[in-house]
Amino acid sequence: MNENRSSSLSGLTEAEAKEFHGIFVSSFIAFVAIAVVAHILVWMWRPWFPGVKGYAMNMIGGSVDSLHHVVSMLS
Repeated sequence: MNENRSSSLSGLTEAEAKEFHGIFVSSFIAFVAIAVVAHILVWMWRPWFPGVKGYAMNMIGGSVDSLHHVVSMLS
């Protein structure tokens, strides 16, 4: 083991700790962004709080309406 290294509680040098922190923060931001997009897509598919009719939906009509809604948002 190199005795000249100033170590911290984690055993990393300051440069190593900064590099790890940068990777951790960017990975966390990417994870949160993906989670937000996933939650928005699920909310569009099936809201968490159902309306008066509940989650009852005509399967074919509802699917077509949902598809039109998604396509209109993309264009």
